Amino acid sequence: LDLSNCSLHGVPPGLAEATTAIVLDLTENPLTTLPSASFLGFIHLQSLTVPPALECPGGSEAWQDVTVDRSSRLCQGQRNPCNTSVELAWPCPENSVCAPDGPGLIQCLCNDPFHGYKCLREGTFPMLLFGGILGTATVSLSLLLWGTQRRKAKT
Repeated sequence: LDLSNCSLHGVPPGLAEATTAIVLDLTENPLTTLPSASFLGFIHLQSLTVPPALECPGGSEAWQDVTVDRSSRLCQGQRNPCNTSVELAWPCPENSVCAPDGPGLIQCLCNDPFHGYKCLREGTFPMLLFGGILGTATVSLSLLLWGTQRRKAKT
């Protein structure tokens, strides 16, 4: 994806849709900051070129090789932050596993059959019970309102 020399003052909002990009060039743009959250989901990104004044998203430890010259900073070989020997700042909770989610970013995915907040609930979501209660409440409220508001509609 070549976005070089596009007069970008910030990361374009549509960039979030390009999570499958492998190569991204942002050089020759008047970018002042490069928020790492802008690259959330970019797990396939292997080569990122930014203006030399900016750091690589996630820092240099998120990339295998960082090369700086007069016109650009080249970040190559995105590292998996889950495979480092350094302890994560917020380790994943029990019943979950760490997965990369972009340069220097991680996400915690619940192991099967766990789900919910901090992967504490086991089993599947009770869809039948939820749907039954929601349906019964909707029909009951509809009948109540129809019965009480019917006489007002006649006048």
